[in-house]
Amino acid sequence: MVEAKKKHKKRSRHAYDKTEEVTRVRLPKDEQVFGVVDVRLGMGKSRIRCADGKERICRVPGALKRRLWVRPGNIVIVKPWEYEGDRKGDIIYNYKPIQVKWLRKNGHLKDLLEQEEF
Repeated sequence: MVEAKKKHKKRSRHAYDKTEEVTRVRLPKDEQVFGVVDVRLGMGKSRIRCADGKERICRVPGALKRRLWVRPGNIVIVKPWEYEGDRKGDIIYNYKPIQVKWLRKNGHLKDLLEQEEF
């Protein structure tokens, strides 16, 4: 006899619980800055408005290319390049929505929010 196959429960695409508590949030170090993704330009590049008031064309480095997906409106950490650092940089980290909520609550995104008002 043929056994009936078990049906698997459908999971949502984002399996993490949105009410989970934040334990650790990565913050920018040294020359790294917060940024908001403005537009995706293609070829792994995006235009990002940074907290230091500059607009940079940033790319996702090769080691993170398959793991780091960014969309317009995401909050990210940007590491400016040593050469042409005012115009170009690398996207190092992408925050989840619960982490962004924590950053806003604790006042880490004040510079970024002031720029969005204009």
